[in-house]
Amino acid sequence: MIQPCPRVVIAGTGGDSGKTLVSLSLLLAWRRQGHRVAAFKKGPDYIDRAWLAWASDMEARNLDSYLLPTSTLLGSFGTAAAGARVSVVEGNRGLHDGMDGEGTYSTAELAKLLGAPVVLVLDATKTTRTAAAVALGCQHLDPGCNIAGVILNRVSGERHERVIREAVARATGLPVLGAIPRRRELASLLPDRHLGLVTPGEHPDAEGLRAGLEELGSHLDLQGLLAVADSAPPIERVGERRSHRQELPEARVRIGLMRDVAFSFYYPENLAALERAGAELVSISATRDARLPQVDALFIGGGFPETQADALEENASMRRAVREASAGGLPIYAECGGLMYLAESFTWRGRTYEMAGVFPLRLAVEERPQGHGYMEVETEGASPFFPAGARLRGHEFHYSRVLDPGALETIPTLYRVLRGTGLGQGRDGLRRGNTLASYLHLHGLGAPGWAEGLVAAARLSRGDE
Repeated sequence: MIQPCPRVVIAGTGGDSGKTLVSLSLLLAWRRQGHRVAAFKKGPDYIDRAWLAWASDMEARNLDSYLLPTSTLLGSFGTAAAGARVSVVEGNRGLHDGMDGEGTYSTAELAKLLGAPVVLVLDATKTTRTAAAVALGCQHLDPGCNIAGVILNRVSGERHERVIREAVARATGLPVLGAIPRRRELASLLPDRHLGLVTPGEHPDAEGLRAGLEELGSHLDLQGLLAVADSAPPIERVGERRSHRQELPEARVRIGLMRDVAFSFYYPENLAALERAGAELVSISATRDARLPQVDALFIGGGFPETQADALEENASMRRAVREASAGGLPIYAECGGLMYLAESFTWRGRTYEMAGVFPLRLAVEERPQGHGYMEVETEGASPFFPAGARLRGHEFHYSRVLDPGALETIPTLYRVLRGTGLGQGRDGLRRGNTLASYLHLHGLGAPGWAEGLVAAARLSRGDE
């Protein structure tokens, strides 16, 4: 079915150009005008997606053409965008930055795939006509990417803004759809740390942030930006909304979900896939709950265990419960931060913290990334969750590393790393009984069978089969 779908991609010329602040401000401003909005994040980023969900007051979705087949990506977008007055897609890195020199999997490539116009955020710091040259270069590098306007960020004053506007108009013919002043308080609206921005649940002043973003939105041409979104051609509705309740098997298994300030990196599509496969998700806090509830499997996602290390270590009863559950054969699937929790310990900023000890592995959290980017692995041997020989695509972003690489020779690993870093030595996927932990983050829509495998393992654990 062909349907209208107003949409716009907010792109930048690099990291820290202002894409996130502009996207959040735009979503809040259009919501204040009474519009229903949908939000998307290009790439695998969990934190930006969480902020987009906060601003849009709806679940945001990740769109990544490396992780997801094209038809799946378009279906996910079409389904989530249905009914929205306008959809905002926040890009990542620079507009043309991708996996290689050709810009494969870049924001520009995603914009072309979606048939969406692009608004380019230009950092105006200590520049005038050169900003126009950057916009012109982005136009000409890939004429198939429809750049429909620019937003100036960090403008020093009226004269500065006037000169850049004139230069951009003469060089590119593009409209300037906003000029955001350079102010220190704007730069501090969203503080960051080693893994990126703080999460919505950890922001110290959400109301102050909202007020700051609303003020920032007053510097945007909201009508002009809406007209750009309206210029996007209609799209074919690939995906359809499905009723999870109708599709759920009657006899559901209970899958525990470690979900708190320490572990918050979950794609909503993954959780929905588990529910469709027959799971009832039970939220558990690794920092507050004393023991595991009655569950048939456990899913521990990524997050910031190092920033919550004191609370995790102090909750010895939960660490013991997880260790005993693993030893007893409970299926446990863990990603990144979850792997850190299942290790014997990790060291951060000069202090060592005891963790669950499922794997006799000591980790160290460094100041620089130890693995960052797309991953591809192949399973060697069967597991409770994947068949032998399965190829899985995902991503990694971790600052932790194995302190003693020799320990990997004594712990079975399931994954042969084809792309990425993982645990090192070309390996990832620690395996002990029914427990699997790795640095690999999977997107459920791009990993067919993952949810069904976890639910099947839970059924076996419960004794259904």
